[in-house]
Amino acid sequence: MQFIGKSFISIGIILTIIGIIFYFSNKIPFKIGQLPGDILIKKDGFTFYFPLTTTILISIIFNIIIAIIKRIL
Repeated sequence: MQFIGKSFISIGIILTIIGIIFYFSNKIPFKIGQLPGDILIKKDGFTFYFPLTTTILISIIFNIIIAIIKRIL
């Protein structure tokens, strides 16, 4: 039963962090998905977009969150 309680607490912490990120997203000088290093190629009738820097940043954030959750559990 302790596992279920800790899981709910962890999910609550994650949702709180996501909510804070969305709340402050308009106050950040750069937009997620439009960071330097994101690849955008526009040609006639063709657009290629690959958010390389954004993907790396999100991966680092999720790894930190998972490490914190593992310490809690």
